[in-house]
Amino acid sequence: MDQQHKPDAGDIAPTENGTNMPPVGGPYAWYVLALMVLVYVMNFIDRQILSILAEDIKRDLNLTDAQLGFLYGTAFAVFYALFGIPIGRLADNWVRTRLLAIGLTLWSGMTALSGLAGSFSQLSLARIGVGVGEAAAGPSAYSMISDWFPKARRATALSIYAAGLYLGGGVSLLIGAVVVKGWNAAYPGGGPLGLVGWQAAFMAVGIPGLLLALWVSTLIEPQRGRADGLPPPVPLPGKTIVRNFFADMASVIPPFTLVNMALLGRRAFLGNVAALALVAGLVAALVTLTGEIPQFLAVGTGLYAVISWAQSIRHRDPATYELIWGTPAFVLTIIGFGSISFVGYSVGFWAAPYALRHFVEPMLASGQPVPWYGTREAAAFILGGGGALGGFVGTILGGVLGDYAKQRHPSGRIIVGSLATLVPAPFIWLQYTTTDLGSFFLWFLPTTVFGSMYVGVAAATTQDLVMPRMRGAATATFFIGTTLFGLGFGPWFTGFVSKLSGDLATGVLALLLMMPVTLGCLWFVYRNLPAAEATRVERARAAGEII
Repeated sequence: MDQQHKPDAGDIAPTENGTNMPPVGGPYAWYVLALMVLVYVMNFIDRQILSILAEDIKRDLNLTDAQLGFLYGTAFAVFYALFGIPIGRLADNWVRTRLLAIGLTLWSGMTALSGLAGSFSQLSLARIGVGVGEAAAGPSAYSMISDWFPKARRATALSIYAAGLYLGGGVSLLIGAVVVKGWNAAYPGGGPLGLVGWQAAFMAVGIPGLLLALWVSTLIEPQRGRADGLPPPVPLPGKTIVRNFFADMASVIPPFTLVNMALLGRRAFLGNVAALALVAGLVAALVTLTGEIPQFLAVGTGLYAVISWAQSIRHRDPATYELIWGTPAFVLTIIGFGSISFVGYSVGFWAAPYALRHFVEPMLASGQPVPWYGTREAAAFILGGGGALGGFVGTILGGVLGDYAKQRHPSGRIIVGSLATLVPAPFIWLQYTTTDLGSFFLWFLPTTVFGSMYVGVAAATTQDLVMPRMRGAATATFFIGTTLFGLGFGPWFTGFVSKLSGDLATGVLALLLMMPVTLGCLWFVYRNLPAAEATRVERARAAGEII
């Protein structure tokens, strides 16, 4: 391409095999988006199905609520965030369609293997594998969608993609309930290989993902930067991509982190050792205080890995460091929206166990007539369907309103995103203080609708703060907030408070203490986002980016 030509978003660009690439925002772009939504649906089916299976797993494996929170949140989230960093960087330099297909194969296979788990440790390892595989989804999909859709429609497109989160989460509850009921009815004493209902459910949702991976591998790889009218970045040689990937892996996987930092110089090494000592001391203090060894060993590992990666990227890619870690608006975006996910992930996970434990099972055990919505399958349908519908509507509504608000004020999206913490709070309180199952279901829908309005807004905000070649790294960094902080702490925090208080409702309501953190962070982002966006090219160029 002529370096003097600044391509228009509608230009036809050559693909890897030399054929013409479909236009940005055209029919093929929407086809890709539809398939990405399907992938995300599968992603969250595999992730969320643990919710409806939680009571059975708790009984069969003799677990506490804190351990259930660890399995759903921490075991998955820490390794999802940790591997998301090098995989996100790989998505910025390698073929994203291939990377996503490989990740889908891994997480689907590990979900199926979860069905063979017979202990807390075995299920934890399988959930870690799911987290590693799913780490490829976000960076690959966000980056591809951002290259298939123009900036003016990016939040809408990303919100449609993100809606797959809620569709998958909702469908997973219904699938899990139906499979468990059918399997246990057919095999009361355990079926083939001695598997019980919850184990069969894991296999039922894991195996189809292997076929979906083949479909994903057929997609066209989009040209980076074309949707922004920017020339494509200079491609890196294959050997360089491999070398950089392993360098990124070494920058986040202990103890290779120490070797990696030593190669960057004495000062970098000593800084990393100091960070390791600080994190180790914090972990020791929290383990002593709570007795939760797996939780804080995992979170401590993730925190140290994130610090190590930030230190490493500062030396190896100063421009990416400047636009991510060197930009306060980006960092506070991560913390602010991550704190919303702290609440959202926990409420989403614990709703089904709470409904079964506090309403459905006591009604069934009483011998009294049970209303139509008082069975396990009905609860799964209502919570799953309500979560899917509410999340789908709320996510897309948030994206559309975010784009509309962005056109009228540079920080307009942040105002829309803040609704995700302000509006759901009273509904969460009503939901977990009611003594009526029907009211519990009723208050769940507005909580889901408004609580999901931040997803596309947050994604678009992080993508707009970096250069096109940095989008995978930006997505991985954003997921540090939503997974390591939100998913890694939220469900566990609720389970831990439940264990201490003996009341799951108290654990959920304690989540509302996060509101001041959220609002403080988003206020700062609102004030500083316009300047951060307006200067991204200048700051990248000043940090050494060739533009």
